[in-house]
Amino acid sequence: MIHQKILGLLLASSFLLRAGGQPADAPDAAPAGRRNRNAERNPTEQKTEEPKKEAAAGKEKEKEPKDELTETTNTVTIGGAEVKYKATAGTMIIKDEESKPLVSFFFIAYTSLENTNLSERPITFAFNGGPGSSSVWLHLGLLGPRRVYLKEDGGMPPPPFRLVNNDQSLLDQSDLVFIDPVSTGFTRTVPGEDPSKYHGVDQDLRSVGDFIRRYTTRYNRWLSPKFLIGESYGTTRAAGLAGYLEDSYGLYLNGIALVSAVLDFGTISFNPGNDLPYIFYLPTETATAWYHKKLAPDLQADQNKALSEAEKYALGPYTVALMQGANLPAAERASVVKELARLTGLSEDYIDRANLRVRASQFFKELLRKERLTVGRYDSRITGQDYNSVGESAEYDPSYTTALGPFASTFNDYIRRELKFESDLPYEVLTSKVQPWDMGQARNRYLDIAENLREAMTHNTYLKVFVANGHYDLATPYLATRYTFDHMGLPPDLRGNVSMGYYEAGHMMYLNTPSRVALKEDLARFLRSSLPPK
Repeated sequence: MIHQKILGLLLASSFLLRAGGQPADAPDAAPAGRRNRNAERNPTEQKTEEPKKEAAAGKEKEKEPKDELTETTNTVTIGGAEVKYKATAGTMIIKDEESKPLVSFFFIAYTSLENTNLSERPITFAFNGGPGSSSVWLHLGLLGPRRVYLKEDGGMPPPPFRLVNNDQSLLDQSDLVFIDPVSTGFTRTVPGEDPSKYHGVDQDLRSVGDFIRRYTTRYNRWLSPKFLIGESYGTTRAAGLAGYLEDSYGLYLNGIALVSAVLDFGTISFNPGNDLPYIFYLPTETATAWYHKKLAPDLQADQNKALSEAEKYALGPYTVALMQGANLPAAERASVVKELARLTGLSEDYIDRANLRVRASQFFKELLRKERLTVGRYDSRITGQDYNSVGESAEYDPSYTTALGPFASTFNDYIRRELKFESDLPYEVLTSKVQPWDMGQARNRYLDIAENLREAMTHNTYLKVFVANGHYDLATPYLATRYTFDHMGLPPDLRGNVSMGYYEAGHMMYLNTPSRVALKEDLARFLRSSLPPK
């Protein structure tokens, strides 16, 4: 055994040393004894590798993504009064607890230059939905100091498009922060970080919640009254954030505004065995038929009467009929067919062949089939033309394409020319790159986040909620929203904390000028009512 150890040492020595006794990886090195003596006299020579490592580490540090911000000042006229503000546009790097960069979050903030008492001045965080949407819609359509110019009814003007002063901006009531979630707008994960890690219900709440916490800390807004405004899936996000911010950071909100809300996805998902959507879409289909003059004379003469009848029938006889399934007696079935035709403008034959259940996608196509037109999903007042008038679904949503061009064009000009922020990245207005979306909180098939909001409201009994609904919204119908809140289980003393508004437009009701004016008044009143007394 001893001989084997000696042989192993000799073999190792022959690999490391040359004939002259020098290490093989250092041909110019001095003999070992001399090198050691020199090292003792000059310790710096012994550490020649350390500065190299430090230099390399410094270069890596330089490569780390950094916050990139621009600041500009401007004014907006709101209600005849001039409001001076500072606009901050750029990215904030979100890091983990080990200071590893994760996400470059893009945001645009508007803060008053006159109302600077941060303990009294509200701050509102706003975002849209999708999932996969940037915040451009609420930003340039409703809340920000500049607004996309559209026709009075929300229709698209001829290009090129332009921005105008937004007389209905919420900046007179609150500072505003518009957030683009991961993979939307200019928000991206840092190189090497997988973006799919952020594409899901819980993942999204964590990342957006972390941004809100960091912004609140960095800009000293912990004692400011705080609000969230979300649209579409952004209402799902806002409801979840109410609980997440409270549980994770002790950050309590004063109010949440939900524009075209969906908290319980079972109310809008047309799947076999789920009859709820057919019930809740009925009044919106009645409103659409009324707008396009497809109802019987008695209903056509009075929209309020038409909607009231549709709501009562949907929650009464129609619900009872659908719940019976195949056991529905023939006479009752015939009665339902007749009444649905009266309330929707569709033919009795079509409703009968659809087994009393007309999906929204079928309604888009069928209502104006004879006119060879398709009604919009986001706003059923708007129509478009498909390649042909057959088929069971539309080629595109005319209410979306009408808005996309004006918003995308004006934002890309505005961010560079007026806000002075430069980026070669494409601004992702509405992207499919977030798919597949992890619906991790889904209970029994459908995501339902209403319980999260109920818990947050019971923990913070001052939290108020305002819900904006469009009568012509065939994406998130207003009766589904009302049903969700009626079934949240809020105690009686908290039900008064929820209020709703209804507008004669669609999903983005603010594109319609009268609706935008009314919505601004409602939001301003809501913010003021949610503030503590002075």
